[in-house]
Amino acid sequence: MSLFVKKPLGQLLAQAADSEKGLKRTLGAGNLIALGIGAIIGAGLFVRTAAAAGQAAGPAVTISFIVAAIGCAFAGLCYAEFASMIPIAGSAYAYSYVTMGELIAWIIGWALIMEYALGAATVSIAWSEYLNKLLGGAIPYEWCHSPFESFTDSAGVHYSGIMNVPALFILLLLTLLLIKGTQESAFVNAIIVVIKVAIVILFIVIGWQFIKPENHTPYMIPEGTPPVVDQGGKVIADYSGFFKHGWGGILGGAAIVFFAFIGFDAVSTAAQEAKNPKRDMPIGILGSLVICTVLYILFGHVLTGVADWKDFVDPEKGREASVAYAISTYMSGYSWLAQAVTIAILAGFSSVILVMLMGQSRIFYTMSNDGLIPKAFGELHPKFKTPYKANWILFVFVGLFAAFVPGHVAGDLTSFGTLFAFVLVSAGVWILRRKNPDIERPFKTPLVPLVPILGILVCAGMIVALDSQTLKVAFGWMILGLIVYFAYSRHHSKLKKG
Repeated sequence: MSLFVKKPLGQLLAQAADSEKGLKRTLGAGNLIALGIGAIIGAGLFVRTAAAAGQAAGPAVTISFIVAAIGCAFAGLCYAEFASMIPIAGSAYAYSYVTMGELIAWIIGWALIMEYALGAATVSIAWSEYLNKLLGGAIPYEWCHSPFESFTDSAGVHYSGIMNVPALFILLLLTLLLIKGTQESAFVNAIIVVIKVAIVILFIVIGWQFIKPENHTPYMIPEGTPPVVDQGGKVIADYSGFFKHGWGGILGGAAIVFFAFIGFDAVSTAAQEAKNPKRDMPIGILGSLVICTVLYILFGHVLTGVADWKDFVDPEKGREASVAYAISTYMSGYSWLAQAVTIAILAGFSSVILVMLMGQSRIFYTMSNDGLIPKAFGELHPKFKTPYKANWILFVFVGLFAAFVPGHVAGDLTSFGTLFAFVLVSAGVWILRRKNPDIERPFKTPLVPLVPILGILVCAGMIVALDSQTLKVAFGWMILGLIVYFAYSRHHSKLKKG
């Protein structure tokens, strides 16, 4: 049978409608919007804003956010059509199975492991770092770092990591929550979202009165801005390139802040647990994207108004210290707000991990039901109706990575998996419109094929822009996936067995 055999759409819709044997439908539109915000707003807002301002866009980082949001919207509109039409847990994997066949579906399912599983591991390591920072370094170095990391202090004392215990702890806690139930997980996620969004709004409201109009003049980095060098004479910012000043700098800034938007696609993995997916899935996907975009624009406007964008040229200020630096330097009397920002980042990390673990377990669940991975991944808890075995297997895999591997190793692999999914979902909408034009579509992507084509071009361009090392590792991961497919999945496929 062909490697590109397609799953009949009717079979997929029947599977989605089987609520007796499948996942429990407990999520409303509000839950889905909260899941989207939970996945999107992590540390990216606090890290990427200052980095984009200092390296390329200046105060016009607000326009960079708009450009990046438009790029995400192309993919988001395509996801919304699929999620309302095919309310199944597999997200991009399931959509590809219907439109492009089994092999392509397997490839995207394998790539999504990089987005969700490796993403959860990387974020849990960052969660550990921020927790230690909040506790003033109370956790011993060896118990919050991997065995591959070491450190020598000013007194010459050498420290080596043993295991990242806090990262393992947060993963275990959230895994237990996910096994308990989707509704409970959504409730906890909603509480976390309220905390972190409240702190973001607090910074915007309080910071607004400290905005200096001169910090927004000129709004874009002027052509001819001299490079910035550090004390050792090393160039840390060069504004001579096209994407480093003016309108080009806005585009360069958009590429930097784009990754602060990644995560809204995770909403589509909860389609099989939505009460009214035809109505609620587009609201969840596009609603969370709109809310986060508005918050991002206001946040960028305040941050570059409170502090001069040149302050963020220094990489140390352009990373997580940017907001705390702006508060402590220019907002006297609000040092408590800097501490609150650290809490918001911790909360942001927690909800991102929760949604990523949830998304990956649902993709495993769907792939298992198709026979492409072992049956255990698709078994539901007899009481809670959650894919508990998939959750435990995922905890072991992600936990080993988080406890024993440095966080920077995953790097941009998470971004590769996301962008690859965006490309195939955008292509899938176009293909299905041509081959099955008469299927009921509760939500329709506008301006097809223009929107899908733009989604493909924007996301493919960002894949090409990733560094060569990331692309090599991603290629190696894909080769491993093909070996697994031809050794196991192809022979166990339920579709090929009839």
